[in-house]
Amino acid sequence: MADLTADSTIYELLQAKPEATEALFKFGMGCVGCAIARGETIREAAEAHGIPLPELVKALGIKE
Repeated sequence: MADLTADSTIYELLQAKPEATEALFKFGMGCVGCAIARGETIREAAEAHGIPLPELVKALGIKE
């Protein structure tokens, strides 16, 4: 699998890094149980939730 970036989907993130669930919850993102997570990118989710993308990708340990 290619490196995870902000343009990876939430689903791809959780498949590769299940521990990312904790970071998502810290930002108030309930993406784990959300049906949209399969197709929504991390970038789109950050925007939808009003979360600064640089902070989120840093917490997730992925590239912007």
